[in-house]
Amino acid sequence: MAEIVPGQAYGFFTDTSVCIGCKACEVACKQWNMLSGHEPSFIDGYDNTGQLDSQNWRYVQMIDNVPDLTLGTGQGKAWLMMSDVCKHCQHASCMDVCPTGAIIRTEFDTVLIQPDVCNGCRNCISACPYSVIGIDEETNVARKCTLCYDRLQGGMEPACAKACPTQSIQFGPLDELQARADQRLADLHSQGVAEANLYGRDEEVYGGLNAFFLLMDKPEAYRLPNAANATLPGRNNTGGWLTTAVTAVLGVLGGLIALRRRQVTPQEPPPSETPPTAEAGAR
Repeated sequence: MAEIVPGQAYGFFTDTSVCIGCKACEVACKQWNMLSGHEPSFIDGYDNTGQLDSQNWRYVQMIDNVPDLTLGTGQGKAWLMMSDVCKHCQHASCMDVCPTGAIIRTEFDTVLIQPDVCNGCRNCISACPYSVIGIDEETNVARKCTLCYDRLQGGMEPACAKACPTQSIQFGPLDELQARADQRLADLHSQGVAEANLYGRDEEVYGGLNAFFLLMDKPEAYRLPNAANATLPGRNNTGGWLTTAVTAVLGVLGGLIALRRRQVTPQEPPPSETPPTAEAGAR
């Protein structure tokens, strides 16, 4: 692998067409980052991780209810599989709403939560359109994939990409990954796989994702926002700013009206002191 150089943008290209659902990425992530995971539970299906959160920074989706099966023709899909992760968005809404500056963009152009600066307010959880952030129950700080920031600083690729046996998860400079993804998409289309598409490759999804995907179905099938509906939540879009501004103005007007009413309302005179009784005076 080429030398990892600070100042260059790095990320993941995840090719779901070759994911086998082995979960090696999940195990490697937990081992390196010392994540405990959650107690196993009985579920209806093979997806026993469930979601990304404070203890699961990699999550292999195993979607077995693909409706358009054409088994027997050589073009059927019995499964959709994808190793999900924080997208390290260029327009990172979590960073925009963080009140303490705990969420920063690193020298590798990745999005990092600094645990010693996080106050546990949960604003980032509400703002994230991909639900990748969780609160650690012991420390009460927000946690998510760091893109193995400590490994990058040491010149090593992230643990999940290192462990992936099929190269479904590919790590490298972002421009190289994008070129590789474009070629892979062209190859699949030339083979007649018309449904293959790139998600987050360019700026139409949150300014572009440093962790982007080649999908074998529509984004919604993988629980991803469609590019046409990919608008940043709350405080980061025009509607959110206008709503905030109108709410602030109404709040100020309400305060002024209440103050004015208080000033014009006649005040009751203070109660007069009761004169001492003769008995009290005798004492």
